[in-house]
Amino acid sequence: MPEKTNFSLNRNQIKYIVVAAMIIDHIAWGFVDRINPYFGGTMHFIGRLTGATMAYFVGEGYQYTRSVPKYHLRLGIFAIISWGPFVYFEYGFFPFCGESANILTNLSQSVIFTLFLGFTAIRVWESPRIDKPIKVCLVVLICMASCIGDWAFMNVLGCLFVHVFRNDPKKKWTAFTLTYFTPNFLMITYLAIGSGLDMALRNIFQFGVLLVPIMLRFVYNGESGSKASVHKWFFYAFYPLHLLILGFLRWGF
Repeated sequence: MPEKTNFSLNRNQIKYIVVAAMIIDHIAWGFVDRINPYFGGTMHFIGRLTGATMAYFVGEGYQYTRSVPKYHLRLGIFAIISWGPFVYFEYGFFPFCGESANILTNLSQSVIFTLFLGFTAIRVWESPRIDKPIKVCLVVLICMASCIGDWAFMNVLGCLFVHVFRNDPKKKWTAFTLTYFTPNFLMITYLAIGSGLDMALRNIFQFGVLLVPIMLRFVYNGESGSKASVHKWFFYAFYPLHLLILGFLRWGF
């Protein structure tokens, strides 16, 4: 459990912060980037707080949930519910309703999908009926499946490492940080070499994800906050709803 500090926030408080960061990020994708990509990049930098933080809490949630199957099912249901709104916000049509859409566009999935797969990876890892080499192969396959989703394999491994190394803080924070830093570093390096410095600078906001382990390590106090159901269901319901609203504002009815 993270250490308490003079300035500490519980899980609910941090979730509301990263939800606000997500809204800022999505507003940038939908309305700001085409006007001012560098200002949009600043908004995306803030938005990098969301995906990895949610992955951390899902990885932690396996240990604290009262029902692992119900938690898993809830993630799966809301991944399905969020599919249409996510595609609509991104592309202006619902899955398989766009005349010029390709299969990858239609199958694009939201961050809840990759969180669902991250939780799936934990359940695979914890299964006493599966041998270790098979578990590794299955996790690799889950990572491959996550490539159609937002935050892709990073959220799968982020969830898994938080759980696997929960009793070893040094390994947990190292694995969690490298999971998000390494692919983004490689991507920006590739852009700098292949597309030029300007393109790399436009994507430098990806390093905002490094704020997540800092925030969770030194600000999160390990407590859940209020147990009121409104807090739990708000996070699930708000995600597809805000995508629909922003989608309508972006593309029209």
